[in-house]
Amino acid sequence: MFKNKKTIVKDTAKTINELIKDRRSVFPKQYTGGKIDDTIVQQMLENANWAPNHGKTEPWRFFVFSDKGLASFANFQSELYQEKTKAEGTFDERKFQKLKNQPLKASHIIAIVMQRSTAGKIPAIEEVEAVACAVQNMYLTATAYGVGAYWSSGGVTYWEEAKEFFGLGTEDKLLGFFYIGEIDTDLPEGKRNPVEDKITWIQE
Repeated sequence: MFKNKKTIVKDTAKTINELIKDRRSVFPKQYTGGKIDDTIVQQMLENANWAPNHGKTEPWRFFVFSDKGLASFANFQSELYQEKTKAEGTFDERKFQKLKNQPLKASHIIAIVMQRSTAGKIPAIEEVEAVACAVQNMYLTATAYGVGAYWSSGGVTYWEEAKEFFGLGTEDKLLGFFYIGEIDTDLPEGKRNPVEDKITWIQE
């Protein structure tokens, strides 16, 4: 028997509601080391491409590191960190080692970029917000496929010196790195304070 439209909508809404509540940040130390199929990563990026954006600028850009590319990424960020912090006298060996080794635990790492619209008519903050919506789409897709994912904005993310590696312009922004990995354990239940505490209804 075919489902009617109301049943389909109801089932879809239920699935989406569950995905949103089940989404978690899953960190590299929780990954098994297994490889995620590239077709799943491609689907995550395809869904990211359907995020809402003002002016249809589609400001998201993605650099995907996998296989030997993970070592290239690890070397880039650890060596940049070492060069910059040693010059400033703030070098931390433990952080250096983390930047060098943590990427190797992932299956894929996606560098997240906001490419500024050449027209410049859309406020930059709205371009960043659009990219964040794209990342949420990736998060939810990862959840649907049972894939661990984590948006990291630490390390070299906001350093101007990191832009050169990705060929970014002065107004473009590097917004972090999306780690993806295989997981084989149940994730803890999420917790949020009641939404009622954060809502003001104005009906007149």
